[in-house]
Amino acid sequence: MAVSSCARVFPTFECRSDPPEYSNTRRFSTGKSTSSSIHKPLAASFAGSPGNLSSLIFKFPPNFVRQLSTKARRNCSNIGVAQVVAAAWSTNPPPSAASIDAPSPIEVPIVDEGVPADNGNGSFKIDDVQLSALNDSNTASFLTSDGSIAIHAGERLGRGIVTDAITTPVVNTSAYFFKKTSELIDFKEGRHASFEYGRYGNPTTVVAEEKISALEGAESTLLMASGMCASTVLLMALIPAGGYLVTTTDCYRKTRIFIETILPKMGIKTTVIDPANVDALKSALDKNEVTLFFTESPTNPFLRCVDIELVSKLCHSKGALVCVDGTFATPLNQKALSLGADIVLHSATKYIAGHNDVLAGCISGSEKLMAKVRTLHNILGGALNPNAAYLIIRGMKTLHLRVQQQNTTALRMARLLEGHPKVNHVYYPGLVSHPEHYMAKRQMTGFGGVVSFEIDGDLMKTAKFIDALKIPYIAPSFGGCESIVDQPAIMSYWDLSQADRAKFGINDNLVRFSFGIEDFEDLKADILQALEAI
Repeated sequence: MAVSSCARVFPTFECRSDPPEYSNTRRFSTGKSTSSSIHKPLAASFAGSPGNLSSLIFKFPPNFVRQLSTKARRNCSNIGVAQVVAAAWSTNPPPSAASIDAPSPIEVPIVDEGVPADNGNGSFKIDDVQLSALNDSNTASFLTSDGSIAIHAGERLGRGIVTDAITTPVVNTSAYFFKKTSELIDFKEGRHASFEYGRYGNPTTVVAEEKISALEGAESTLLMASGMCASTVLLMALIPAGGYLVTTTDCYRKTRIFIETILPKMGIKTTVIDPANVDALKSALDKNEVTLFFTESPTNPFLRCVDIELVSKLCHSKGALVCVDGTFATPLNQKALSLGADIVLHSATKYIAGHNDVLAGCISGSEKLMAKVRTLHNILGGALNPNAAYLIIRGMKTLHLRVQQQNTTALRMARLLEGHPKVNHVYYPGLVSHPEHYMAKRQMTGFGGVVSFEIDGDLMKTAKFIDALKIPYIAPSFGGCESIVDQPAIMSYWDLSQADRAKFGINDNLVRFSFGIEDFEDLKADILQALEAI
């Protein structure tokens, strides 16, 4: 924000009577305050009974007032000020108006942006700390990079919360009030923009949603309490009872469990295909009335890739929707919607939040499809806490920096591991040896920060390698600043026998390594030393 070389003389604090109607409009004189401008309100207030003291409220400078809600200002003014004044005057009578001298005005540098607009009569209109707009699709038109959009979308470019703060405030509330029944009716009938209940939306959460929409090029985004919450709500909202789903073999295990055990109770049938088997997809579309094709790309944990543009054309020709879980890709490395997908989903817990400190999931798509998802979400719950939304907003401002570092580190490390004698196989779409490398290169700008590989050894030898590592944490999840490593056979599939794990391609020597933003040379030395230890 530019700061003017000129200074504005703000008026001193003034007392006035609370208006009969609690309006959101506060007016302030732009000229210097004189003693007469203060005497009249004071004299008028003192003329009545002592009870009139409770109606006195301070008139604050504009930048201060803008950051307080109407309710907060009213409570502060009517209660706090009245108590202080009453206590001060309990032993000493109030001074006469003639004896009060106006204190010297305070000179404050004028800020070019964020100052209320002049109404043309020397006064300013101060908006309440509520929604000013729910969506502005043109806010990022002058930004050309995802990095800039991730920082400014939803905030400087059309933030709904009116405040001078650079960071978005956390609005911790479970419900929202309406001034009158007529305002509530206007809200219900679409003439008034606001919220109603915490499960249906939150101003802080809206900022995070608008950032994601801007990056994905989506009309609407919905944040939920976790990635699995987003997946399950989406599948139930978009596939009707008796519908048909096509999905891929390689995917997050809990998603597979939901598809195999819960969806059949709704009469939903499923065909599972290899991520790159286009012929199998064509066959499923020809033989069944497919409602939705749901896939990860890249997949978990083998980082297989789906030709999003091709499958979207095939599915749309048969009236089927396409949903891509782009968690491993991030909105920076892959734009699934621009490639033809109808819906893109993320576990925002991972790269989007990026600090291993929050659980969240998000779904982005057209307003029409998102309305269906939002309706079911409002019924089932799973709302994101506004404090978690704040952490996502904070995390997204470094998303482009983190992802660039993770892309570079993972690609260099994948190449190093592929040539190491103690590594049997490396799974990473950035390698030419990956089965979908050229497809991934065509539809992705980076290949992500996760590398899966198989150690030349058994379960215990692989565990010995992991235990020898000093930098990464042994933990589930991925995409954060800290590197994380896990052995899927133990971390995610330990309840299955070795033979059953093998059915999903999960061998005992498989390692999934999520590279954080540590120095490459430190990570390289750590991995090489751990490999030497086995």
